Amino acid sequence: MTGTRSPSPAEGTATPGHPVPPVGPSAPGQAAAPLLSGTGQARGPDVPRTLPPMTTHERELTHGPVDLCRPDGTLAPEAVGWSRRPLHRANLRGWGRTKRWEYWCVTTPTHLVALTVSDLDFLRLDAVYVLELGPGGREIERTSLRPGGPRTPLPEGVAGVPGPFGGHDVTVGPARPVRDQVRVGIRREGAGTRLTARCLAPGSGEQVEVDVYAALPEGHETLSVVVPWGADRFQYTSKQTALPAHGRVRVGSRVLPFAPGDSWAVLDHGRGRWPRRAHWNWGAGSGRTDGRTLGLQFGGRWTAGTGATENALCVDGRLSKIGEELTWSYDLAEPLAPWRVRSPGSEQVDLTFTPIHDRVTRTDAGLLSNHTDQCFGHWNGTVHDDTGDRVAVRGVLGWAEDVRMRW
Repeated sequence: MTGTRSPSPAEGTATPGHPVPPVGPSAPGQAAAPLLSGTGQARGPDVPRTLPPMTTHERELTHGPVDLCRPDGTLAPEAVGWSRRPLHRANLRGWGRTKRWEYWCVTTPTHLVALTVSDLDFLRLDAVYVLELGPGGREIERTSLRPGGPRTPLPEGVAGVPGPFGGHDVTVGPARPVRDQVRVGIRREGAGTRLTARCLAPGSGEQVEVDVYAALPEGHETLSVVVPWGADRFQYTSKQTALPAHGRVRVGSRVLPFAPGDSWAVLDHGRGRWPRRAHWNWGAGSGRTDGRTLGLQFGGRWTAGTGATENALCVDGRLSKIGEELTWSYDLAEPLAPWRVRSPGSEQVDLTFTPIHDRVTRTDAGLLSNHTDQCFGHWNGTVHDDTGDRVAVRGVLGWAEDVRMRW
């Protein structure tokens, strides 16, 4: 993959039942031994607390708004880069390859909720997902698919997010959904975003109601980046981690609390023009560890060869951009086995992800094919911010995924 062409269907694929080759500049077959034992203690000698300061080769954008596209709909060269807050206006044009979405996931130590609002041009896909972690935990997923019809009114900015370049609020679905319908609301409220949803649980028919607030603390930095495959294929993403959250999810008569201090929100905002086939990794996590508030944001495969990455750390609200492509090692035949994510050219990222649940999606609906393993679990290991300061990562809840799309 280079920055001047779209990836071919054969690139970045793996044969089912075989380990996925490591992604990144490391050699195939690189060892992927777990970093940590089952006790959560690091093996081997102590690692120094600091490394030399680190920088990225990528261009940082500091002033906005920045138009993503030229008037003819192609990528504006001046839009390529990354920023510590959303600055881009996604003035997309054209039909067929344009993809827009807002994905929120809010986690606690015992349960989580995820909301999706998306417009894939030929299909509107909205979803509500609730998972109780641990043995016997309940999984509820309701997805609304609407081929054709009016477009979902997603804004050019980030929906419902505070700040000068935030977008307007979004609400999709009927007020009282039935059968396969869902209602999702994303609304700016004060210095944060109110997330609401309603649907019926498959099977039981119980009413599912979501009301969670995700705060954006003053000065909290997030990652926004433009990934260029070429003039007519590109993606703008804003990944926001370690956002304090609180609220509740009600399933029938049961209430799942999202208590302040234990609840963290992550946002994936996407706007772009995608190739027909895509294969990506995404990993994220948020929580308190080693006396710090830590947000993890990692991507892989889809950015290779573009000169851009979606890799970053957020430590106590300050972003450290990672320009290096990370190496991902895992086995799709055993997605619940440990995953390894590391920076092959430095010690900045050296983590093991231990899954506890695999959210499996296997869809083949004509124009749309989705083969996803989104594993929820815990991150352990070490990371270093761009000042070289080391953070010991112990049991940070999050996810790692392998996604292959035809869309």
